[in-house]
Amino acid sequence: MELLNGAGSPAATDLIKDGTEATFMADVVEASQELPIIVDFWAPWCGPCKTLGPALEEAVTAAKGAVKMVKINVDEAQMIASQLRIQSIPTVYAFFKGQPVDGFQGALPGSEIKAFIDRVIEAAGGQSPGGQLDEAVEAAEEMLNDGAAVDAAQTFAAILGEDPKHAAAYGGLVRAHIAMGDLDQAEAILNGAPAEISTTAELEAAHAQLELAKQAANAGPVAELRAAVEADPENHQARFDLAQALYANGKAAEAVDQLLELFRRDREWNDGAAKAQLFTIFDALKANDPIVLNGRRKLSSMIFA
Repeated sequence: MELLNGAGSPAATDLIKDGTEATFMADVVEASQELPIIVDFWAPWCGPCKTLGPALEEAVTAAKGAVKMVKINVDEAQMIASQLRIQSIPTVYAFFKGQPVDGFQGALPGSEIKAFIDRVIEAAGGQSPGGQLDEAVEAAEEMLNDGAAVDAAQTFAAILGEDPKHAAAYGGLVRAHIAMGDLDQAEAILNGAPAEISTTAELEAAHAQLELAKQAANAGPVAELRAAVEADPENHQARFDLAQALYANGKAAEAVDQLLELFRRDREWNDGAAKAQLFTIFDALKANDPIVLNGRRKLSSMIFA
């Protein structure tokens, strides 16, 4: 499944060129009437330029023609550097309609360069590959919410084919396999995540959901566990097991309430298991979920009481 049509994508040599003072008007000012032009001001003696330049070229190439790049050696273009008041290099400007519209100084990490390119394209009225992928993620999330886990998994996988480090798609693929009941495959995908995104919120959430799914596979019957707690409110293990069973049966709010009650009765029980389980549930849900907001508030009031 291909999300971005790369069949007609221009070659990198058409997207990136070396510019001079003589060609600046044509390559940058005039060309930016049609689409954004990224201008990389560099010099052979500039160490950070050697890192930034290739990273910029990679990001521009990945944009598949939505933006172009011109490289200007400031040692050979001092008049332009002076006119644009370039104080240090590397300096990067984005031109559109003949005017600088964005820019930065110094070397940036790849993720910030990509965000810069996406921002410039979107400001010029275009749609960046990142934006298209984000739309595809939203569509896949809708599939997952509607119960079409297989279709969602295929879409998430296609997104990762375009961007192997797309954290939202990676987390979504894990969650799709959880929804299909294939926990081993979900864990294998999670373990294979690139190091750069392994600690993102999206993968942390997927990890928490996987842990809860594993627990659900062994959860006991709610009715029996509830009866055990009612018969002996100090049976902490029964209350903890009841919380797991409630979550497994889609009753997250009740599960949180039971864990809060367990924490209130004995916060140190089983090495703080109640608090740890609460955080696992909070991580698995969206940060703005009322269950999370209320649960965190109640937990905080107990901790700092």
